[in-house]
Amino acid sequence: MAHAIQVHKFGGPEALTYAEVQVPAPGAGQIKLKQTAIGVNYIDVYHRTGLYPQPSFPFTPGSEGAGQVIEVGAGVTDLKVGDRVAYAGNIGGYASERLMPADRVVKIPEGITDQTAAAMMLQGMTARYLLRKTYKVDKDTTLLWHAAAGGVGLIAVQWAKKLGATIIGTAGGAEKCALGKAAGATHMIDYKAEKFVDRVKEITGGKLCDVVYDGIGKDTFPGSLDCLKPLGLFVTFGNASGPIDAFNAGILSAKGSLYMTRPTMGTYTATREMLTETANDLFDVVKSGAVKINVTGTYALKDAAQAHRDLEGRKTTGSIILVP
Repeated sequence: MAHAIQVHKFGGPEALTYAEVQVPAPGAGQIKLKQTAIGVNYIDVYHRTGLYPQPSFPFTPGSEGAGQVIEVGAGVTDLKVGDRVAYAGNIGGYASERLMPADRVVKIPEGITDQTAAAMMLQGMTARYLLRKTYKVDKDTTLLWHAAAGGVGLIAVQWAKKLGATIIGTAGGAEKCALGKAAGATHMIDYKAEKFVDRVKEITGGKLCDVVYDGIGKDTFPGSLDCLKPLGLFVTFGNASGPIDAFNAGILSAKGSLYMTRPTMGTYTATREMLTETANDLFDVVKSGAVKINVTGTYALKDAAQAHRDLEGRKTTGSIILVP
């Protein structure tokens, strides 16, 4: 019998309940996946709390995982039973078995374990589209990355270093700042002890940044805009401290004709071609050793609530996973 975490009503970590489930045979274009590792991400918290509402109850959270194909549906020709695959972006991941559209999974290459794949797909592909598509980072780029010691942050810092950028990271406390520095950040700012806007001005000699990547939201806005040079790009891609409310577009003109975008991975991996390009680029930088995936916590699937408590309590760094 398969097991899954279910949410019957929006709420705190206690809303995550462990249950037996029946997983049907795959339909046309689907595969059945026996999961070996499941990624835990902040978007799972947004689903659980209702910030990103789901259409019906109960639902199973989780948007990332890896495992083995155990059954294929009609019309699936490029995958077979026994293939190791990974995915990101399809909710329903907190389960020992699940159905997936075959065109939304990618084969895991040799040299990458299931646990590494599960820990990196959502965060790694997020870092990839942000650094390579939303803004094309290169050796001439000066960027600010909030929460540089978080899951996406540590991957992005390593990748941005490979691209030759000047990287300013923020994190809470000396220990997390040391992690960001070890990952390759040029400068780290401890937002608990320093005002990040003042430090960015100081570090850049008043020139400020080309792009700011902000997954924090409420607490770092509008300070993030004050770190951008005229015509700079503000990328808001998460709400760890709460959403940005009542945004007034006039603030962008007042602070230097700034650009602002709110990207999602779904848009950047909308087609099969975009998905495989993004995933393969991620696999390549991980296999090359330029980006190391740091799995810092492993929880049993039934202990998903504790994983959420630790994530929301900012007790985690790097990537954490659930194991069925």
